[in-house]
Amino acid sequence: MNPDGVRLMIQLNDMRVDYDGFTAVEGLTLHIPAGQVFGLIGPNGAGKTSTIRVLATLQEPTYGEVYVGGYDVAEAPDQVHRLLGFMPDLAPVYDDLKVWEFLDLFASAYFIHRRDRRRRVDEVLDMVDLQSKRDVKGGTLSRGMTQRCVLAKTLLHEPKVLLLDEPASGVDPIARIEFRRIVRRLAAEGRTVLVSSHILTELSDMCDAIGVMQKGEMIEHGRIDDIVAKMQPKRLVEIDCPNAADTAEQVLATRPGVVSVSREAKTVTVEFDGDPVELAGLLTYLVGSGVAVTRFVEHKMSVEDIMLQLGAKEVS
Repeated sequence: MNPDGVRLMIQLNDMRVDYDGFTAVEGLTLHIPAGQVFGLIGPNGAGKTSTIRVLATLQEPTYGEVYVGGYDVAEAPDQVHRLLGFMPDLAPVYDDLKVWEFLDLFASAYFIHRRDRRRRVDEVLDMVDLQSKRDVKGGTLSRGMTQRCVLAKTLLHEPKVLLLDEPASGVDPIARIEFRRIVRRLAAEGRTVLVSSHILTELSDMCDAIGVMQKGEMIEHGRIDDIVAKMQPKRLVEIDCPNAADTAEQVLATRPGVVSVSREAKTVTVEFDGDPVELAGLLTYLVGSGVAVTRFVEHKMSVEDIMLQLGAKEVS
């Protein structure tokens, strides 16, 4: 439990990972609560894959404490395996097995009793919307269908924690939208999801929180809204006033909370220090002053903006 009483499903405390004298991860501390979708982003060599491999019990950290669901990954790997679902990047399916046969094989590997396998295979096929492909051989599946099939395999034993390494890599936009929907549904059911991806817009729509890694260190992490509030403390608003941009600029410059006003052609840009209700009041005042407003848009930092401002420009 963390100090707020929320159960932590992933805990990394001062974790370090070395490879033959090279430090891949340095002093990483990260706590992810139950039900959160956490996005891990950063350039090539940032340490994302090494972090996921340690959590998946595929390698040991050089030092540090690593827990999944309260179990030490080094001392209780069997208990961790029961809680964990790991989907590596570019995971294959067997070309000569039908989808249901592939899933049935892994259901057996997960020690799901024979009498329950058919039911569980049907459940995960429904979950990833792949029921219509149950009798199709794996070798004929599209990239998006293959990813959904691998996700279905990952969900067979009902894991509480999911590690997804580039889950939507190489799939079309429609497949990515569907994948986001599935991940959000899993989180709503209380699953904890750690996802690594280079598609930053995907993480913006999917994740509750993100962590930005660079050269083995976590340089920023937290809920996206909290990071934006810290990095962009003032609201930035663009206002289109086709017939009265000069008047709008003058009116806005005198309003409480307005930090700065600039104008380019028919668009006025305002830096505003106030809450959403006060921002709405700014629009009301502008219209009440006789200014016709055709667009009033607040610009918030995206995950891409966060990455660029932090200096992690080479995204893997």
